[in-house]
Amino acid sequence: MQVDVWTYRENLPVETIIDGFGVEALDGSIGKVDRASTEVGWGHIVVDTGPWIFGKRVLLPAGVIDRVDLENEKVYVNRTKDEIKHAPEFDESFLGDDGYRDRVGAYYGRSEARGFDEPLVP
Repeated sequence: MQVDVWTYRENLPVETIIDGFGVEALDGSIGKVDRASTEVGWGHIVVDTGPWIFGKRVLLPAGVIDRVDLENEKVYVNRTKDEIKHAPEFDESFLGDDGYRDRVGAYYGRSEARGFDEPLVP
C-alpha cells in the first residue's frame, strides 16, 4: 500500500490553526510548529526545533502526523527525534522547488514499505 506523505490523515483536524503547538516525536519533544500548510498534495508543517538541534527548522510532510491533541496543543508525529534530526535541511527558498519536495518526500516516504507505526532504521 502506498501512502502519500504530503496528505493529512482523514481523522486530523487540518483546518485548525496549529501554529505554536508543541511537536512530539516517538521518543520525546522536538520543538514547536512554526507554521502549517494544508495545500492539497503539499501538506506539511515547519517545526522550529529550538536548541534541541541548534535551532534548525525542519519540514515534516503531513503524512507523518499521527494525531493532534487540541486540548494540550500538541502534534504527535510517527518518527523518532533522530530521523527528524537527519532529515534534509529546511530553507525557506526551497518551498517552490520540486526537487526539494521530492527529496523530503523520498526521505520520509521510506516508511511506506514498513508501515507508519514502525521506527525507521537509517
